[in-house]
Amino acid sequence: MKRKYAVAAIATAAALVLAGCSSTGDAADDGSAEGQDITLWLMGGDTPDALRDYLKSEYADATGGTLTIEEQGWGDAVAKLTTALPDAANTPDVTEIGNTWSPTFTNAGAFTDLSDMYEELGGDKLLKSFVEVGEVDGAQYALPYYFGSRYNFYRKDVWAAAGKEVPTTLAEFGDTVKALRTDSQSGFYLGGSDWRNGISWIFANGGELAVKDGDEWVGALSSDESVEGLEQFQELFTGASNAPVTEFDSTPWVNINDNDATGKPEAATIIAPGWAHWSIGDLAPDPADATKTVATWNDDVFGTFVLPGVDGGVAPVFAGGSNIAVSAASENQAGAKELVKIIFSEEYQTMLGENGLGPANLDYASSLGDDQFAKALIESAAGSKLTPAAPGWAAVEGAGILEEFFGKVSGGGDVAELAAEYDEKLDKLLN
Repeated sequence: MKRKYAVAAIATAAALVLAGCSSTGDAADDGSAEGQDITLWLMGGDTPDALRDYLKSEYADATGGTLTIEEQGWGDAVAKLTTALPDAANTPDVTEIGNTWSPTFTNAGAFTDLSDMYEELGGDKLLKSFVEVGEVDGAQYALPYYFGSRYNFYRKDVWAAAGKEVPTTLAEFGDTVKALRTDSQSGFYLGGSDWRNGISWIFANGGELAVKDGDEWVGALSSDESVEGLEQFQELFTGASNAPVTEFDSTPWVNINDNDATGKPEAATIIAPGWAHWSIGDLAPDPADATKTVATWNDDVFGTFVLPGVDGGVAPVFAGGSNIAVSAASENQAGAKELVKIIFSEEYQTMLGENGLGPANLDYASSLGDDQFAKALIESAAGSKLTPAAPGWAAVEGAGILEEFFGKVSGGGDVAELAAEYDEKLDKLLN
């Protein structure tokens, strides 16, 4: 069946323009994968080299073909996918895609329907929220690749010196980190435009970014619940963080480690994806390069805890991570599907977990280990939440609307007025 799909293109750094284009979902039959040479696009460097080598080796053994892996930067990935996906001559056969971008491409028909493989690849054992964001009318087009939930890292030494204990509610958390702030140290280092972490306060208070009203998606920032969460976030930022209002994509582990000049941390607490723990700890010169430093975790100095909810438990943090999909325009459908089988195999799923990436198949979550990092990752992921599965969500992210909105909230703007204003902006892009 032929499917017409929209192609998203970033016209400027602040706008995403949708243009029509048609492509065939049956670019090639699903005959033999034997000898097919295929290309996989991976986003950023999160997939370690050992896993990439495994995929290449297993694919060659299974098909006799060659797997070429090309790494794409997150910053221009949407624009590159937009250009390449409809072009059979240049499309990646299989691609990683940010989970929040999936609805834009799946609803537009850019990917092959994998429903007939769903049970074989894990079925209900796959991370549900990531499956749902890659579905269209109950059919699966983009399946989970890996998840990386967020939790808090804190300085035990700083907290202990101030007589503070790990909080059990979101309000207690806010009071604690505000009390830990000084002129040179954030009680909680959080960029003012960091919406991916900031939305936890919306979710925790029962709010949403957008909701479906009939057949249309509409912004929900101005709901009573969302406004309550945003006001709580505004109070937290102004009272606990020394980060710039304009900061949205940062490396807060730099701030929680000891500062080279002062020997003291610039942050008592941060929130970050679980894999950040590799960059947190006592700093020492890198044996391989004396101009660099390496961090070694120190349990006496650093600790972890999940962000607590309004009434206790776990706050719904944003679940970072990716989905994986087969290009509908690929002329190597059989080879592409063979690679997908390898990705969802027990061996590869286990390797993801062993490298700190939450495996798509939760039966293999134990591969993450049983240390404090694995426990915090699994606990926070259990209560995590994704952005809306609206067709135009990639357009929202491409336009930088939420960075702009959260920056204004953090800057002290009237929350209710800003929420109403930005709901109107969301409405124009969501569908």
